[in-house]
Amino acid sequence: MTRWIRRNLVVVAGLLTLAYLILPNIVVMVFSFNKPAGRFNYSWREFSTDAWRDPCGVADLCGSLALSLQIAAWATLGATALGTMIAFALVRYRFRARGAVNSLIFLPMAMPEVVMAASLLTLFLNMGAELGFWTVLIAHVMFCLSFVVTAVKARVMSMDPRLEEAARDLYAGPAQTFLRVTLPIAAPGIAAGALLAFALSFDDFIITNFNAGSTVTFPMFVWGSAQRGTPVQINVIGTAMFAIAVLVVVAGQAAAARRKRTKVS
Repeated sequence: MTRWIRRNLVVVAGLLTLAYLILPNIVVMVFSFNKPAGRFNYSWREFSTDAWRDPCGVADLCGSLALSLQIAAWATLGATALGTMIAFALVRYRFRARGAVNSLIFLPMAMPEVVMAASLLTLFLNMGAELGFWTVLIAHVMFCLSFVVTAVKARVMSMDPRLEEAARDLYAGPAQTFLRVTLPIAAPGIAAGALLAFALSFDDFIITNFNAGSTVTFPMFVWGSAQRGTPVQINVIGTAMFAIAVLVVVAGQAAAARRKRTKVS
């Protein structure tokens, strides 16, 4: 028994960690089919699909969800575009203060969110900006940028420059080389950064709460609802988002496996 535990300790620890991470999602999924007796959906009463049949039955829930998705989409586009260019610049070019820029890029990842939120709020107030959709969007682009740069930079650093040299030797112009060689190779890192930026933006509460004004995103709606009573529809939306994320990951793994089989054959 001791020998078996030593041989499989890493696997067992990994499975236990995975179960610990997934357990809250399972609880949310189960309680999305609950019919609570009062305002709070914290104890099981009876099975019901009422919330699934009417996920927008709570006032402003779907509006806040749509707003969060909109902000996350625009923040992902902005952070991915800027982060990709910054990553290529940091890897491919040598310029003054390159080390300082590298350090500043990683600063938002190491900084507590409340510090960044307060700093951004101070900046917006000093500029006289009205807190709302645009201040939230700017704040999300700023803190998502570091994660995109990190993901894309790792991919660009692993690229073989001889492939681009070969394209230029075959009379490909700069645009053709970038679009047909560089971009497809860097695409996995860009996609990873974009997905990470979308998830972080959609999920953010602290920075959004400081800079939102009267704008209410989905995390803020969940927090506000928890003070008065948690509707079952919140569990429905959470379950749906979790299922979509799992499907995206499974689809990506299946596509990667298919490409690998194609290359082997």
